[in-house]
Amino acid sequence: MEKSTFLTFVLGNELFAVNVVNVLEVLEQQQITRVPKAPEHIMGIINFRGEILPVVNTRQKFNLPSIDEESKNFIIVYDLKKNDTNYTVSATADGVKDVIEIDTNEIKSVPEMGLSYDTRYIEGVIRRNDTFILLIHPDKVFSVADSEVTKQMETVIQ
Repeated sequence: MEKSTFLTFVLGNELFAVNVVNVLEVLEQQQITRVPKAPEHIMGIINFRGEILPVVNTRQKFNLPSIDEESKNFIIVYDLKKNDTNYTVSATADGVKDVIEIDTNEIKSVPEMGLSYDTRYIEGVIRRNDTFILLIHPDKVFSVADSEVTKQMETVIQ
């Protein structure tokens, strides 16, 4: 039995989880600076350890209804890799729950159900007690292009 550790977080009424190997940090009450002409799914930018990072609106990525901006209290900073390219991106969460251990044989595939979000983003689903937890593929949800938005916006930022 192989176990992995996951961070669980909330978006709307759904519980999601991401492997902790992809999480650099969870930030609370972070000031997001809006940037003119940013792509619609980019809320703005933050300063993370001296680096300017774009903040992706995860609710928008998953086609969930938007909520009052002030209630977006959590930002998860992801360390991702795609095709030998490492990149860092941050994204909103309505809440952060727990760090949990998941046995790989607990993970079930996600059936196509006409879900409002793209099931390519979902690695699988597990059931804990009476709750379903959707495991995300962060490198499929957040692209290298999302992390490079700040480079494209530098002329606007300066």
